[in-house]
Amino acid sequence: MNSDILIIGGGPAGLSAASSIVRQSHTTTILDSGTYRNDASHHMHTLPTWDHREPSEFRAAAIKDFERYGTVSVERATVELVKKDENKGVFEATTTDGRTFAAKKLILATGVEDVFPDIPGYSECWVSGIFHCLYCHGWEESGAESSGMLAEGDTGAVLPVLHFARQGLTISKHVTLYTNGNEQLASELKTALAAAPAPMTVDSRKITKIAKGPLRAQVGLHFSDGSEKNEAFLAHKPKFRLRGQIAEQLGCERTSMGTVKVSPPFNQTSVKGVFAAGDCANPMQTITQALFSGTAVGGGAPLQLQAEMWNQEAIF
Repeated sequence: MNSDILIIGGGPAGLSAASSIVRQSHTTTILDSGTYRNDASHHMHTLPTWDHREPSEFRAAAIKDFERYGTVSVERATVELVKKDENKGVFEATTTDGRTFAAKKLILATGVEDVFPDIPGYSECWVSGIFHCLYCHGWEESGAESSGMLAEGDTGAVLPVLHFARQGLTISKHVTLYTNGNEQLASELKTALAAAPAPMTVDSRKITKIAKGPLRAQVGLHFSDGSEKNEAFLAHKPKFRLRGQIAEQLGCERTSMGTVKVSPPFNQTSVKGVFAAGDCANPMQTITQALFSGTAVGGGAPLQLQAEMWNQEAIF
């Protein structure tokens, strides 16, 4: 199947890109795997007009908006391989079910996936009791006596630990910083809190299991000494990686954070004709950022395509 522009990813970034492209009448295909980073979340927040509503409703409404244009098709497909055919001047995407889609311009809105720490029960508590962003989640637990902050992975240093823990203090009266056996970090945190006190304590015990509690977002932490403690919720930002191998297959440059390197204002990657938007192209991984960058690539891809159609120079 051929189209002018191919978008890989049907989350907020990919849908936002299509909502710009559609206004220029270029044929566009969205390849949507049906797997999303916020799969486990029942509500979206920080998005005007869509507060505390289902992510799936948002995606369905965005796709519904394309119907009156007649130039956007959405295919449920997982992309396995992407390459550029230099002779034809197109990008070709092959899906796991053997279909091939080709387009003159390619937009990567593939997102990222979180890499959970090796703690039994962690994945089962993800989103329901472990929150990676206290803007997206947590307000509903306001007034809690105590919450926890897991200090490892991307939050495994003093600065990010206290950054997240201060947010926790807007929701709970006290925050315990769990270093999961990291005595050095525990010592550094105690020193930092001695110099600038806050209602936080440090717990360096090794965590053997995390279990979802019966009340709201409550989680129970089990320790190697046999003891356990309940918290109203646990805050933690795990490490992440790009979803799939597409950026690598195309040879797109990466940033030091591991995201796809893009150039403003239209988020073109190091490979001409390939653009990237959303979580895969920005460490500030929020829905509003995904929408903004989707608009950027949804403007840039058509502009570059139109210049090439008439053998003229593009503005970027």
